[in-house]
Amino acid sequence: MMMGIVSLMLFNLADIYFVAQLGTEPLAALGFTFPVTFSITSLAIGLGIGTSATLARLIGSGDHHKASSLSSDNLLSTALLTLGIALVCQLIIEPLFRAMGASEALLPYINTYMSVWFWGSVFLVVNMVGNSCMRASGDTKTPAKIMAFSSAMNMLLDPLLIFGWGPIPALGVQGAAIASVIAWGITFFLVLHILYHRRGLIILQPLHIQRIWQHWRSVMKIGLPAALSNMMTPVANGVLTALVATYGAEAVAAFGVGNRLESLSLLACLALSMTLPPFISQNFGAGQTERVIRAYRIAIRFALIWQTVLYIGLCLGAGSVAALFSDNLEVQEWIGIWILIVPVGFGFQAATFLTASSFNALHQPLRAMRISITRLFIFYVPLGWLGSHFFGLQGMFGGLVIANALTALTAWFWMRRHLKRLADQPA
Repeated sequence: MMMGIVSLMLFNLADIYFVAQLGTEPLAALGFTFPVTFSITSLAIGLGIGTSATLARLIGSGDHHKASSLSSDNLLSTALLTLGIALVCQLIIEPLFRAMGASEALLPYINTYMSVWFWGSVFLVVNMVGNSCMRASGDTKTPAKIMAFSSAMNMLLDPLLIFGWGPIPALGVQGAAIASVIAWGITFFLVLHILYHRRGLIILQPLHIQRIWQHWRSVMKIGLPAALSNMMTPVANGVLTALVATYGAEAVAAFGVGNRLESLSLLACLALSMTLPPFISQNFGAGQTERVIRAYRIAIRFALIWQTVLYIGLCLGAGSVAALFSDNLEVQEWIGIWILIVPVGFGFQAATFLTASSFNALHQPLRAMRISITRLFIFYVPLGWLGSHFFGLQGMFGGLVIANALTALTAWFWMRRHLKRLADQPA
């Protein structure tokens, strides 16, 4: 899981690193795109969760033909859904980003990037759902290799298309989007080839609307709540980005870098949040409540200690990290301030999503969703706004730390109460 996540993180970091060489305005424009692109990615993650859970059950029951039929219909439905979303988003690019606070100077950069990215997102989403199909069949290595290959291609194509070389013109920000789409497009056909020829999870069958709809509904029963939970984060980040925009393009550029650093810093705990649920679910099903409790406690303890160690490392290298992403002194200053404040709350943030994952593993998805809603819309956005209102951008950063701490304590209390009830139940 860590290998796959690292590939995705490097994909984003490569984009922002090379675009940063173009100047502050292109970097700020890319910062505005992050909440929107992450929304589409969150949809893909939710669809992948629903697909994996449904397929794994069918494969486990021995009904491989039905699994192949569902997988084929689901990939087709996913592609059509994403195409529809891309078409709608193409029509609202400028109004959407104006509402987020983007200035007229940044809109041309955003437009050229997103007009390509939205169409390419079809490849991205189908790739992620296709990789989930492979994991459901028990193959975890191939999806990781595919993601690593896609990331490597993007890193090679980014400088080539952004800055130009020989007969290839310099395309600037749009070049970063085209590089991503080419990488996704090649891996798209690779994923379909593997699913069809190696795994037998794509079959040629008549297009029956009723069958496709039934398959889509079975996937969305699980996928929709998961997607909605994931999509709450970019919505909240979009609100905060609009708030940061009031401090200027340099602040937005630094905040965009911070979002990428946050994802990378939480890497180990994100991987843990994907491997902890199967362990908890198996022991919960076997009635091993004490093992569930111990696993949860160990995971939370690890998250707090690990993120504290990483925070110290970030602080020691703050200057070098800031200089890596921008040569603008004001942007570097804001990145340095972000590093000193926001990562203090990463341990609490990791504890929060580990608790949400544990609730899902214990068949309590609504409790997991309640944690997400509480974090983002009761603590995160309100405290970020209050901090900004009274103490400026540094105050907003401090508000985010407090919000993560309060959410982690709340989630831990809910889980502790639930686990106590499980432990008190008769065997």
